[in-house]
Amino acid sequence: MGLKAIYDVSAPAKLNLFLHVVGRRNDGYHLLQSVFALIDWCDTLHFERRDDDRLSRHDLGAVLPQDDLCLRAARLLQSESGTAAGADISIDKQVPWGAGLGGGSSDAATTLIALNRLWNLNWPRERLLSLGLRLGADVPFFIGGNNAWVEGVGEKLTPIELVPRRWAVVKPAATVSTAAIFASPHLVRNTAAATLSDFAADPLGFGRNDLQESAKAHCSEVGEALALLRGHYGASRMSGSGSAVFADAGSGDAPSAGTIEAKVTTPVELEAMALPPSWVGRICRGLTRHPLVDWSD
Repeated sequence: MGLKAIYDVSAPAKLNLFLHVVGRRNDGYHLLQSVFALIDWCDTLHFERRDDDRLSRHDLGAVLPQDDLCLRAARLLQSESGTAAGADISIDKQVPWGAGLGGGSSDAATTLIALNRLWNLNWPRERLLSLGLRLGADVPFFIGGNNAWVEGVGEKLTPIELVPRRWAVVKPAATVSTAAIFASPHLVRNTAAATLSDFAADPLGFGRNDLQESAKAHCSEVGEALALLRGHYGASRMSGSGSAVFADAGSGDAPSAGTIEAKVTTPVELEAMALPPSWVGRICRGLTRHPLVDWSD
């Protein structure tokens, strides 16, 4: 008999420490360069095996769209593997959506990794990576398991080591349309390509987010959040296509893989910022590796 259930599985968020748009493919997809950094702001998922082929999602907190990326990931793995098994998937959603933190992509990656184990498929990581790219550009990063230098449309990953940091992360109430950002006349699409050594020379100060000005033009709260963090920490930047922003909150020990704390308290420095009632924020720690990095080879 195989596993019947897997509980308390983490799906961590990420920050884009910088994000450059360096070109555009003939099919319209933008070519990017970025560093993706894992943080300990996480969703928690639970998986229970079903003997029929039904896939069902149960929302333990915020109500998610009826057909979210998590269910699409489960269906894709089920179809590609030919398994007769199904699953009940429960999600405690904590990472805000529409934030540029990769929450939905991370849930999808965790679903692929966990169901690969629950259904006893034993697929190697490379096979899961190919499925992840079909679901979304950020999904392969979370399957890869390491902080990474990212290129292409998100599929080219080079693992990197990052010095452990603490990050102040703030998500305004408003969300930003990724499609609108990439269609914006404010978007720079020809930033000169950089190298990993360029980033390594100044990890905290390197580059910019090429989507930030477009996001600020579409959503005033992005600019307000950036100014708020800048006033407390001296510098701030948007993650992904927004609307979440972040700032370096100082060095600190990073938890090792698999040791994410279930409860995160709000430190005094975040309380001192007096966030608007509809905003959310957290002081996060950088992760050295994804909590599930050892679940596939």
